[in-house]
Amino acid sequence: MKKAKDIILKESKSITGKNIKGYDFNKEFNINEFLKAYETTGYQATNLAKGIEIIKNMRKNKATIFFGYTSNIVSSGLRDVICYLAKNKLIDIIVTTGGGIEEDIIKCLKPFVLGDFRASGKELREKGVNRIGNIFVPNDRYIAFEKFIQPIFNRLLERQKNENKIYTPSELVYELGKEINNEESIYYWCYRNNIPVFCPAITDGSIGDMFYFFKQNHQELKLDISEDHMKLINITINAEKSGILILGAGLVKHMICNANLFRDGADYAVYLNTAQEYDGSDAGALPDEAVSWGKIKPDGEMIKIYGDASIIFPLIVQGAFK
Repeated sequence: MKKAKDIILKESKSITGKNIKGYDFNKEFNINEFLKAYETTGYQATNLAKGIEIIKNMRKNKATIFFGYTSNIVSSGLRDVICYLAKNKLIDIIVTTGGGIEEDIIKCLKPFVLGDFRASGKELREKGVNRIGNIFVPNDRYIAFEKFIQPIFNRLLERQKNENKIYTPSELVYELGKEINNEESIYYWCYRNNIPVFCPAITDGSIGDMFYFFKQNHQELKLDISEDHMKLINITINAEKSGILILGAGLVKHMICNANLFRDGADYAVYLNTAQEYDGSDAGALPDEAVSWGKIKPDGEMIKIYGDASIIFPLIVQGAFK
C-alpha cells in the first residue's frame, strides 16, 4: 500500500511559469483585457494570444504582411473584416483563391443569405440554390456576375491585341476592383490602396466558368500566371522583414510560404486553420515543418492556432490591428 501511495503522491520538482487564470467577469467588461486573459487561459486561447502578439510584432517592426485566405472566408461575414484591413492599409499583399475573388464582387451585386448546414442538397438544387456550409447562394448571383465580368474580358482582350501584352490574374483583380467601385468590396480598396492581390487558382470557380464561356468565341484571350509568380517572389525578396498571416490552408498557404523560401524564410508566421498534420498535407503542416524547408526562419516567431476563423479572426483583428 505504501508503494502505491508513493507512486500516486510522488513529490514533484518546482516549475516556473504563469498561473492558469481566465477572465474575471465580475469586473466591467473590457475587450482588450478579455483578449489579454486568453494568454493564461490555456489550450487554443493561449495560442490565440500568442498569435496576436506575433502580429503586433510584425506591425511594430514594419514587416511586409503577406495575408492569405481561402474562398470560404469571403463567403462568410469575414469578408467585411478583411475589407477593413484593406481599406486601412493594414496588410501589404493578398493571396487568395478564385472564389476569394469572385464572391467579394458578387456580394456587391447581390448578397448571400444565411441558410442551414442540414438543408437538403437535392431540394436546393431543384431551387437553383448553392450551399456553402450554412450560407446559401442562389444562381442568379452568378448570372449577375457573368453580366459584370464579360465586358471586362472584352476590354482585356482589346488591350492584349493593341498593346501586345498578356495580362496577369493580379491585373484582372485590379480591373475588377476598379470596375465594381463599391466601398464594401475588398478589391475596391486593394485597387485604391495599391495592394497587390495574387490568385494562382483564378480559374477554380465562377471566374473559370466565365472564361470558358468567353473563350468559346475568343480563344486568343490569355492570362499569364507565371508573371505573377515572379512578381510575388520579387516583393518577398525585397522585404526587409516578412510576416505571414494565413486563414485556411492549401494553395494560398503554400504559395506564400514558398515565396518566402527565396528570402531564406519569413520572420513571423501565424496560421489559423483546422487541418491536421497526420496525413503529411501542407494544409496541416505546422510552422516548424516550414522551417525545415527554409520558408520560415529558425529563430522566427511562429504559431498555429487551431480553430474556426469565423470565430477567431475577428478577435485577432481587435487584438492586433485596432
